[in-house]
Amino acid sequence: MTAGMGSYDWRFDSGRICLDLVATSETAAGAEEPLAAAGRLGQWLVGVGLVPAGTPLPAVDGHWAARFAELRESVGQLVRAEIDGRRAESALERVNFLAAGPPPGVRAVRAPDGSLVRALSTAPECGALLAAVARDAVELLTDPVARARLRRCEGDNCRRVYLDTSRGRRRRWCSSEVCGNRERVARHRRRAAVARA
Repeated sequence: MTAGMGSYDWRFDSGRICLDLVATSETAAGAEEPLAAAGRLGQWLVGVGLVPAGTPLPAVDGHWAARFAELRESVGQLVRAEIDGRRAESALERVNFLAAGPPPGVRAVRAPDGSLVRALSTAPECGALLAAVARDAVELLTDPVARARLRRCEGDNCRRVYLDTSRGRRRRWCSSEVCGNRERVARHRRRAAVARA
């Protein structure tokens, strides 16, 4: 799933909210922080499902983006260390500290058509949203079955980590439509070059 952002598209195909946050670091060298531009963090929060669509987000600013970028770095270090069988104790402490906070309260409200939809109990707060993402990381990394499904994308120049829930656990790419398609195109070009030679 992707959410268009003008010149930047968020993808939500990592399998967990915390991994989708880690994926927001995928930018070209020297590019601006992807969460910092006006509206991007708010659109990511809605796209990943932490904030219901239509929720006003007037408080989201550069300070929020910096805090989410810090959490992203900690979760990324921690997840990659777990995959590699290493320890990342300072990242673990940071994630645990943020996970201890209360997540946002939610409630059910009636939509104009009469159906029940989710809404936040109060205006979104940065600390509560950070806590929700950090708790997702804690839940992922303390669940042995989920932790064993963590994979690195095999796509060229892709650093994404995802949760492999495929049948047989044979998924190779973060997205078959993106990295998988690139690999298939590259393979076709190599075969065509060999055939021409």
